Amino acid sequence: MADSHSDTHFEVLLVTGMSGAGRTRAAASLEDMGWYVIDNLPPRMLIPLVDMMTSSGSHIHKLAAVIDVRALEYFRDLAAVMSHLDDLDVHHRLLFLDASDAVLVKRYEFARRPHPLQHGRRLIDGIREERKLLSRLKEQADIVIDTSHLNIHQLSTRLYNELLGKGPDTVSAHVFSFGYKYGLPMDADFIIDVRFLPNPFWVPSLRSMNGRDEPVRSYVLSSPGAKEFLEAQTKALLIAINGYSKEDKHYVTIGVGCTGGQHRSVVMADALARSLRSHGLTVTVSARELPDPS
Repeated sequence: MADSHSDTHFEVLLVTGMSGAGRTRAAASLEDMGWYVIDNLPPRMLIPLVDMMTSSGSHIHKLAAVIDVRALEYFRDLAAVMSHLDDLDVHHRLLFLDASDAVLVKRYEFARRPHPLQHGRRLIDGIREERKLLSRLKEQADIVIDTSHLNIHQLSTRLYNELLGKGPDTVSAHVFSFGYKYGLPMDADFIIDVRFLPNPFWVPSLRSMNGRDEPVRSYVLSSPGAKEFLEAQTKALLIAINGYSKEDKHYVTIGVGCTGGQHRSVVMADALARSLRSHGLTVTVSARELPDPS
């Protein structure tokens, strides 16, 4: 059976640890990394699930199963699950999230929710019972992350480092042009107004063209202030994008607007995208008011 699955490159990550240590945030980060995440799954259910996902035709190759103390009665099945994964020649790891008692108390008090093992007792009693129950599991873990001094963004970065060997890729940007007369975009993180530039619409030879045509492009980029404005916007955006990456935001949408979205904004959006790419960013570009060139 192992040979039939050895070429699938299928991987299973079991995520567990102390309640309040960050499993929910870890699950979200794993989804961002391309894992298929299932929360609160009894370990015994992993066997048929893995069998199904490693079968021919499955497009899922990275499965993360989040298991918490609510499934405590199933922890004894983990050994059987891992043995089955070994039989299938499936790479698997156990990730354990931990935090100090003091931090867990503060987090539960802030959330105003009882600990799953509290059962009418003091909060610290539930935490200590859970820690005792999970102590052996923690010793068996391949990866242990203490989240006591990590915010949600730092936890995400740690997960990237542990699982991929590097942090998340640099922020990706999408730059698009639009016309103010057709309404402000609702999905832009930044709005850049280029209506201060001379409008090619008022040049008879350029009116029927758009910002994808070379005569319009040359006209706009050679306008007074265009180059300086582009350089200043690039510098400001790079500062913001660098900050975003540290705050676990990896997608930025930038709208560049002129009156009708046909000339100036198209040219400047393309130029801004090229400028950002020159600094190593992954950038896509589109024109809201123009037909798709494809």
